[in-house]
Amino acid sequence: MKQDASRDGFFERVYEVVEQIPEGMVATYGQVAKLVGEPRKARYVGFALHVNPRPGEIPCHRVVFADGRICEGFAFGGAGVQRRLLEDEGVSFRDEDHVDLGICRWPAGM
Repeated sequence: MKQDASRDGFFERVYEVVEQIPEGMVATYGQVAKLVGEPRKARYVGFALHVNPRPGEIPCHRVVFADGRICEGFAFGGAGVQRRLLEDEGVSFRDEDHVDLGICRWPAGM
């Protein structure tokens, strides 16, 4: 039971950070983990976002892999949806699958 409460607290901290990522910018899973005080838990950030309790309110589409790659199977609509959402916000891409982190990375925690 204690582990679930701990996980729930971690997940809520993740959601609080992700809600702060400005439109038109992205953060990496590792960056979010660092900002919640758990720098070695990037994978758990992904778990938290996969079960996003408030889609549309928590902008999980603004979180990408360390190399700028978007998720192949975006949890909230399938392949291509994350890219479309980011493009609609003005996020620049280097190629088909990678955002341009040099231009669009949120500087928090850097």
